[in-house]
Amino acid sequence: MNWARVDLGGRTVFGTVEGDRLMVHEGDMFGTAAPTGESAALDGARWLTPCQPTKFIALWNNLSAAAAKNGWAQPRAPLYFIKTPNAYSAHERAIPRPPDHAGRVVYEGELGVVVGARIKSATPAEAATAIFGYTCVNDVTAFELIHDDPSFEQWTRAKSFDGFAAFGPVIATGVDPTGLIIRTLLNGRERQNYPVSDMIFSPAEIVSRISQDMTLEPGDVVACGTSLGVGPMRPGATIEVVIDGVGVLRNVYGAEGNRR
Repeated sequence: MNWARVDLGGRTVFGTVEGDRLMVHEGDMFGTAAPTGESAALDGARWLTPCQPTKFIALWNNLSAAAAKNGWAQPRAPLYFIKTPNAYSAHERAIPRPPDHAGRVVYEGELGVVVGARIKSATPAEAATAIFGYTCVNDVTAFELIHDDPSFEQWTRAKSFDGFAAFGPVIATGVDPTGLIIRTLLNGRERQNYPVSDMIFSPAEIVSRISQDMTLEPGDVVACGTSLGVGPMRPGATIEVVIDGVGVLRNVYGAEGNRR
């Protein structure tokens, strides 16, 4: 089942996607949700992020192939940072170019985990039960800014410009992540192709480990990290993060794109 949120002429609704229509629900996506009987055509609707996280957590160095290629030691625990809410961006929305940054801005295609229950200090089994579903993520980064000041690595700044946390278009539930493949296409050309099975920490273990540090709330998103093939985007480029069984997230960088 795929869940989505859209804007219908100024009215925000959520529900399940069936073909080219949204079956509108009422209630709470992560609690008691019931169909209203209304359906709406997705053609003409404006996509919103499929949930509204209280926090967006993203991992670094969680893929074995990337660690081996770059000479990074495999971490003992998930290495993560936070992306701020202004960075959240939906399917078919433009990702703005930072006005005062002339350096490289790169795409990072990733699997996103959407938490469906309030959890703290969860075991991996409890974390797996608390995972509502999965979504596509483009963890956009102003790469040079991370190490711009030798006295302080600026992960939050480099990762949190407006539009730099694109995710969606849906949350896919009932999905076994172990066999998923993440692909990233830049202007239709494949640049990334890697399996979830190459992750150092599995989605459930990531959620469990992070829940030892902080309480996770329904709708929180955890991006599982990226692998080889990260590269720069030029203004006007179309970036697609494709995960068969989950969806296709499409955005245009540095241009108006489809704002509908």
